[in-house]
Amino acid sequence: MSSVFNEEDISKDGKLFGLKDFNTTCITQVSSTILSLLNITPEENMDLPINEVLSLSKEKSSSPCDRIVMYNPDAIAYWIFGRFYKKYFSRLEKNVDLVLPMLSVFPPKTPVCFASMYSGLMPEAHGIKKYEKPVLKCSTVFDTLIKNGKKAAIVSTKGDSISLIFLERSMDYFIYRTVKECNKKAHELIKSDEYDVIVLYNTDYDYWMHRNTPTGLIAQSALKQDVNEYLTLKNLIESEWKGKHKTALAFAPDHGCHRWYGVLGQHELNKPCDMNTVHAWSII
Repeated sequence: MSSVFNEEDISKDGKLFGLKDFNTTCITQVSSTILSLLNITPEENMDLPINEVLSLSKEKSSSPCDRIVMYNPDAIAYWIFGRFYKKYFSRLEKNVDLVLPMLSVFPPKTPVCFASMYSGLMPEAHGIKKYEKPVLKCSTVFDTLIKNGKKAAIVSTKGDSISLIFLERSMDYFIYRTVKECNKKAHELIKSDEYDVIVLYNTDYDYWMHRNTPTGLIAQSALKQDVNEYLTLKNLIESEWKGKHKTALAFAPDHGCHRWYGVLGQHELNKPCDMNTVHAWSII
């Protein structure tokens, strides 16, 4: 696929990329997109689906998807994507069908954002409006999936937002201490082919950019691993499911980040650096 980015947008130092304007497609649109791909009617209060993703699915084949795999790396900003496009993300883009600049919700904090991504609601509606991790009482995409007879699984590291805010539902949770264990389990779930929707969360980039810097070497290593994991998932789906299922595989971060006092990473601002992220989709 041709790049979604103009060469002049990808500055050598990354200082200008994605820092001027807010993106327009919101992460609240992900829930209704997942349901629409599966030919399930979204809840009335959910945001609208992402038309580009639905059009892509129809271009691939007229039948709906029957498997969805959501890969959720944390805190990958649109400007980070641009800064390291040639080094890491050009490889991702060459292996997906669609790349979309996305807008997060405010405040751009992990539990707030994933609550919005998987409920289709703004923070004022789902109730998580700061960094806290209560179990959501509102309807989410998982509730709609369950109501329609679909089997869903969440794979996440212990104590992180995705492992907590969607609990108390008739679905399966695989919670581990390390990202490596989570990735291994997601691979096993694909091979076992028991779930219609699998959500895999990866905290490593967020963890290291907070403790290092968004562009530091250890954070860059996490970015590389995020790309590698997506491509591993895609290869596994192609080997295990192609010809058996129609699958949508998403690379879907929650928010961006910025340098705090010029060094450590943070995300809390209603500015493009923190609010702009980027998603990628493949239909397999």
